[in-house]
Amino acid sequence: MTLKKQYLFILFSCIFFPCACFSQNLSLTSTNKKAVKYYQEGLRFYDAKNNPKAVENFSNAIEKDPNFVEAYSMLGYVYADMKEDEKAIDELNKALAINPAFFANNFLIIARLQLETGDYLNAKINFQKFQSTNPQDPDFIKYTEEGLADCDFAVEALKHPVPFNPQNMGDAINTEDAEYFPAITADGQTFLFTRDIKDPNAEEGHQEDFYVSNKSEGKWTTAYNFGAPVNTPLNEGAPTLSADGQILVFAGCDRPNGYGSCDLYYSFRVGNKWTTPRNMGPNINTKNWESQPSLSSDGRTLYFIRGFESGEGIKNQDIYKSILDDEKGWQKATRLSDTINTPGMEESVFIAADNQTLYFSSDGHPGMGGLDIFMSRRLPNGSWGIPVNLGYPINTYKDENSILVDPNGHLAYFASNRQGGFGNLDLYSFELPNEDQPNKITYVKGKVFDSRTHKPLDADFELIDLASAKSVVESQSNVGDGSFLVCLPLNKDYALHVSRKGYLFYSDNFSLKNVDISKPFTLDIPLQPIDTGEVVQLKNIFFETNKYDLKEESRAELGKLITFLNTNPNLKIELSGHTDNVGKAKDNLILSNNRAKSVYDYLIQHGISESRLTYRGYGDTRPITTNDTPENRARNRRTEFKVTGF
Repeated sequence: MTLKKQYLFILFSCIFFPCACFSQNLSLTSTNKKAVKYYQEGLRFYDAKNNPKAVENFSNAIEKDPNFVEAYSMLGYVYADMKEDEKAIDELNKALAINPAFFANNFLIIARLQLETGDYLNAKINFQKFQSTNPQDPDFIKYTEEGLADCDFAVEALKHPVPFNPQNMGDAINTEDAEYFPAITADGQTFLFTRDIKDPNAEEGHQEDFYVSNKSEGKWTTAYNFGAPVNTPLNEGAPTLSADGQILVFAGCDRPNGYGSCDLYYSFRVGNKWTTPRNMGPNINTKNWESQPSLSSDGRTLYFIRGFESGEGIKNQDIYKSILDDEKGWQKATRLSDTINTPGMEESVFIAADNQTLYFSSDGHPGMGGLDIFMSRRLPNGSWGIPVNLGYPINTYKDENSILVDPNGHLAYFASNRQGGFGNLDLYSFELPNEDQPNKITYVKGKVFDSRTHKPLDADFELIDLASAKSVVESQSNVGDGSFLVCLPLNKDYALHVSRKGYLFYSDNFSLKNVDISKPFTLDIPLQPIDTGEVVQLKNIFFETNKYDLKEESRAELGKLITFLNTNPNLKIELSGHTDNVGKAKDNLILSNNRAKSVYDYLIQHGISESRLTYRGYGDTRPITTNDTPENRARNRRTEFKVTGF
């Protein structure tokens, strides 16, 4: 039963049956003393939350007086609390059949129950009947309008089902225990999820731990316990992994260092080990309930769910986000706009690897009746577009949530207790309809190491959009083994910069227009210690053919070179230009010299002392490969700098 549904029944019981909540002395429709006695006993058991005894007494009251409207109504409410919706509908219909005007609000309650059991046509009829009674309560008017919108949406959705063929992920992932809340790395090779395991030492006889599976030859290996220090005797749940698998964020509840009931925690991977989890602090966590995080592929934005505590449990769940500031850390979380969030519940937020497509569950947007899965795309101004329901049968009258979309955009994963599984909740995958898939991405992965000792290095990564010169992704290689993974959104040209104090920086470029995304880039990066004679190729300095004017796309690389020289103020360099062997050698020498001078002039214009700089053109005299193919000739046309002193 959703929180909205629970709230409705508490509200209806207390307003329209004050005798049930506060008094037993109001006049009743029955004058049968035995029936009234059974009814009053039923109220006492209902207030004491003893539903079986309440059912017994309300049933006895009806047996003594078959026209006892209040007894039928209360029996319907008890069945609804017990999640026996069909019985609840039947009893409430009996009350209406005796006197439809006595408790007109029962039309609304029946309509909500029918909506949440998929009986959309009858639900619409009862919403309309309630509407015809001219209700005055604004909440009831709102619930009626929302219910009618859901009915209309669901009826049309049933007429136009979307492709949906869920596949159980098999015994490597699923067991007789419950598996849910999955996460995956951007290369699709590491799959992490929550498993509710039996634990005789736990307070409730079971607890949540993380399990992980790795892909080998296209198949998932048998999942194993994630282990300490992340897994503890307490519950760990709802994980999200950074794109490179180096950072884990998850929800932990009722911990000594917590701010509220559930907080978000983080851990870093160092080599093959993980650091002790730490609380993410007061800019993320509050006295309320924070859970279900999702970290963007650029590592700069954390989305999560915040719910507000009340006497009835967690309510008013909304999606929040926090942005990482390099100097100040994670900023104070802010609520997403009302385009996404509703007065209902939002759950299971997931930001796709393209950082442009948001998935989440909600019962506040028009849908099939319970929690439905929605998709929203980022607009050019950075805001989120109107959410789109993923449709039937991905969504049904039941609650659907916990969606994860594979980095390739084709597969989606979710948890379900549908028949045919291994027991309890299992994890399933299905092909996501084309119109609901995120934008395509690829990635570059590899290792950073010292060019001389081959020792793994942790280094800073920055991916820059060459057209705008804006940073797209910032990341770091692993402290222990130097490994890295950086997502590359398609249809743009990028500069990749890798830097570490005491080393010359490394640059590369990726043109992701019309590329084969089935073949991600692999790149091992040898960083050179700063030393006289060492040479760096500036792979993101661009000129027009046979010209020496710097193109706009060169700004990012030149900016990195300026920063590097300012960071190392005693460094002196020679800038050099090189060409292929096409054309006359004399012309190539002049062109290469002019190109080197263009970079020299740019650096001086931006504050670098000319005493630290020299330049020279070498024409086609120093090729780094043969000139026998267009690709090789392009490699020979390059700009470099050499350390001449430091």
